[in-house]
Amino acid sequence: MTIKKLTPNRLVKSIILMFFDVTIIYFSYWAAFWLRLDRETPITSYSHWLIITIIACISILFFIRIGFYRAVIRYINISILRWALIGAFASSFLLIILSWYHQAFLPRTVPILYFFLLAVFLAGSRIFYRNILHHFKNKGIPVIIYGAGETGRQLVPILKEHKELNPVCYIDDAPIKKNHIIQGIKVHSIEDIEKLISRYHVKKILLAMPRINPHRKKEILQRLEESNCEILSTPDFNDIVNGVAKLSSLKRVSITDLLGRKQVSPIPELLEKNILEKNILITGAGGSIGSELCRKIKSQSPNLMVLYEMSEFALYSIHKELSAIVNTNTIIIPILGDVKNKKKITQVISKYNINTIYHAAAYKHVPLVEYNIIEGIKNNIFGTLSVAEAANECNVGKFVLISTDKAVRPTNIMGATKRFAELILQALADRGSNTQYSMVRFGNVLGSSGSVVPLFEKQIANGGPITLTHKNITRYFMTIPEAASLVIQAGAMGKNGDVFVLDMGEPVKIFDLATKMVKLSGLTVKDELHQDGDIEIKVTGLRPGEKLYEELLITDNILKTTHPLIMSANEKYLVWEELEKIISKLQLNCQSNNLSALRDLLIASPLDFTPKDDICDFLK
Repeated sequence: MTIKKLTPNRLVKSIILMFFDVTIIYFSYWAAFWLRLDRETPITSYSHWLIITIIACISILFFIRIGFYRAVIRYINISILRWALIGAFASSFLLIILSWYHQAFLPRTVPILYFFLLAVFLAGSRIFYRNILHHFKNKGIPVIIYGAGETGRQLVPILKEHKELNPVCYIDDAPIKKNHIIQGIKVHSIEDIEKLISRYHVKKILLAMPRINPHRKKEILQRLEESNCEILSTPDFNDIVNGVAKLSSLKRVSITDLLGRKQVSPIPELLEKNILEKNILITGAGGSIGSELCRKIKSQSPNLMVLYEMSEFALYSIHKELSAIVNTNTIIIPILGDVKNKKKITQVISKYNINTIYHAAAYKHVPLVEYNIIEGIKNNIFGTLSVAEAANECNVGKFVLISTDKAVRPTNIMGATKRFAELILQALADRGSNTQYSMVRFGNVLGSSGSVVPLFEKQIANGGPITLTHKNITRYFMTIPEAASLVIQAGAMGKNGDVFVLDMGEPVKIFDLATKMVKLSGLTVKDELHQDGDIEIKVTGLRPGEKLYEELLITDNILKTTHPLIMSANEKYLVWEELEKIISKLQLNCQSNNLSALRDLLIASPLDFTPKDDICDFLK
């Protein structure tokens, strides 16, 4: 790097620095003699002034050569000392050579003193100037960086450049790093967090540990809950290096971080067993689970994917997204259709020679199905029946039903219809079929349409209040990608008619979840004891058909599988002849809009259905 390569603004700044460095060289030379000769100053001769002038000129040229003026002052750190030492050493060596050549008076300790003085003043002047700039120019929001590793170190100069956030210190769990100075700011332990927040008036804490394990991250977040600071996370440093993410792309911690679910690597053989180089049909392909299934399935290189969806916009969105993925040769066929249309679904399966079906199409919102009972029964029961029978008639190899924990001892129509859909597959499997049927049951997925998490996030962003139906309500949670991956793996297991249950971990109290989300947003909960809080949590009462808690198993008769998060449940069912009679009665009463008879039929069926509310259909 040479001066010619600098921009005009940088050139002016570099010239100013050179002027100060020349002054520092003259002063260090004078101070070295002054200290050595007990405060006498013998550098009055012409030879001494000539020597120091030559040293100053050559030293500046050497500093330019080694890139000493390349560093931007506001970003320099303690590593500047290394360049100062190299420059001071070269300048001291030059002092010895020139003094010998001109036979000038030079006590032996003067070059040593000159070396140390010059190094200290060169480095110290820049660090001092950087701190002055930092004090007067960086008036951004004070933040604490949690994690003094590689990402944390790289984060500081980026934040200083953007000036919106002002990093005031590090927090790190490693005792060996405590009190170290990194990028000009000090490292503290977690025990100092309250004192630091108060001292610097911190409102945000940045988690600079993108690759930490979920359990440890959950522990850290629990410790930071009472800090009244907004908690933000940084991207993975490898993603930054590869250009996938920017270091400045900070985001709020996700609900996944709060849950701290253990991560289990998928079994590749199970993922590809029913997909690789095969023709796949996904019903409800545009929904929350259906669209994630599509993404996972395409990553396993199927030959063809048929996206079957009732919603035009949802189908357009997922088709556009999958078509943009160009790393596979998978053919994608988007088809608008209703799963209740058996003739059409049979035509689709036959035309595209489908090998595997993932049936995700369903009405899943509990209150809406309570208000629209007949449509819920038609879609969830008759829709499943038409696709399952079409699969058998067309000799499809595998059929996987996406079920729900609400099918276990249901208290609402939606749960009852999903349990009935399970019974249909069990009965078809028991009767004997060309298709191998299985169903996968799991709880709530984070971020799905209608999920409490995006609702809470929106309510917090709008200043509240957060609304939940009961203070003691609990739910199981899992991320959509994890659920989709486990569904695919479970569908590749077992025998005909198996019911698989996913390990959802521990149930989460929704009130506690809402409280955590408020606190980790840097806000406080407003209640009777804290009238000056930011966000109020209002309890609105249970909705029609809603349960306080959900279950995953009807009986305790479960078996382990080859995957630690997938279990197989052995549950009772009806033979096809008996179930077919109930289905016929359901169809007749749907045609006559007899809501009472429909509900009585569901209660009489082996679903363990015990409705908690009266019929609340809008058309009763």
